[in-house]
Amino acid sequence: MTIRILVVDDHPAFRSGLRFLLGQLDDIDVVGEAENGRRGVELASELLPDVVLMDLAMPELTGIEATRAITEAHPSVRVLVLTMSEDDESVFTALRAGASGYLLKGASEDDIERAVRAVARGEAIFGASIAKRIMGYFNAPRPAAPAAAPFPTLSDREREVLNLVADGKTNPEIARALYLSPKTVRNHVSNIFTKLQVADRAHAIARARDAGLGTPLQP
Repeated sequence: MTIRILVVDDHPAFRSGLRFLLGQLDDIDVVGEAENGRRGVELASELLPDVVLMDLAMPELTGIEATRAITEAHPSVRVLVLTMSEDDESVFTALRAGASGYLLKGASEDDIERAVRAVARGEAIFGASIAKRIMGYFNAPRPAAPAAAPFPTLSDREREVLNLVADGKTNPEIARALYLSPKTVRNHVSNIFTKLQVADRAHAIARARDAGLGTPLQP
């Protein structure tokens, strides 16, 4: 059975390298390439590949948003993240978005081939350094159960955005922190204002601070 691959990366040379690498394997076929996340989502719907190799930092639509859109619309399409980003926020946000695997771009050709095959079989696979981060997270002592989250009408993502608003972050800063597009952040902020019944950012910050959101102020 041939494994059909879609490569989504904004660097032409890297896409070309992946196509050459995977093209040498008889049972793997690169059926498409996309230069940004939005085009990646479109091609995933058109081609329905078995595996999408996804970068994270891309124009128009980030790899995180593209991963979420693809896995929600097409659960049978697996996403393998292949990126330079190895910070905890990138790793765990990608997993929450539905990624089945996470490799760094420095991975060997054998590791990439092995990861593609594993993800195509429905397995989850991670590079060694990423697996260590994940194990460290789950092996860390668990804090006491938190109190009920404030503002129950907000979604988890809206609460994340509000927390950063309470820290005084601008919309572009929030977009970079959460790997969202500026337009998506604007929509979340607008929804937050409506749900909290506030007229502007200052009132939203005040309510968020009263509820304990944001970084505590230093005395």
